[in-house]
Amino acid sequence: MKLDILAFGAHPDDVEMGCGGTLAKSTSMGKNVGIIDLTKGELGTNGSPEERDKEASQSAKILGVKFRENMGFEDGFLVNDKSNQIEIVKKIRHYKPNIVLTCAQIDRHSDHGKASDLIYDSCFVSGLLKLKTSFDSKKQDPWRPQIILNYQQWNDFKPDVIVDISKFIKIKEKAILSFKSQVIKDDDTASTKINSENFLKSINYRAKNFGRLIDTDFAEAFQSRRNIAVDNIFDLI
Repeated sequence: MKLDILAFGAHPDDVEMGCGGTLAKSTSMGKNVGIIDLTKGELGTNGSPEERDKEASQSAKILGVKFRENMGFEDGFLVNDKSNQIEIVKKIRHYKPNIVLTCAQIDRHSDHGKASDLIYDSCFVSGLLKLKTSFDSKKQDPWRPQIILNYQQWNDFKPDVIVDISKFIKIKEKAILSFKSQVIKDDDTASTKINSENFLKSINYRAKNFGRLIDTDFAEAFQSRRNIAVDNIFDLI
């Protein structure tokens, strides 16, 4: 399946919080979108990998993506090495996304920065002709995404791209709330930064602030490590 967008998250729920509105908007336009979570979030304070897997599937349906997969890498100890890069390259060459979205380069959770580097480096080596890989016993051709963007997570950052999600903020919120084990506090769960009332409100007011910057109601922010080219200056309008 050829994808328009492939979104990577270090943990189930990263994608929803960082770029859920952009994904929902893209699928509403008929774009082919997929999600790949790198770990099962097994070190999360609350919930279990089994719970998060069910929650991730539910959220994927809400966002309207074509599929959601999990690489099963080790939570808390993500490694940007040859072995993991090769596994990511196989996915990139198989799905051939034009755009890759991934974690913030610098963030509170160390897995986020490591995931950002892993995906960025994998996207580069995926385009190398002499790197040989196969998927389902078939030899793969090189493929390098045209655009790689990092979505905002815990830390604030100065964005390079801001996407209007005004019509999709409710879908983003619904997708996030699918992860009840992570974002809903009850008598049986420990208090964490992401199940606090302040955090849930921050999803909304952060989106509102980025919307303010581009004269819309709600938006999501992204950074790019590379220059973003346009064919015509009017493509910016």
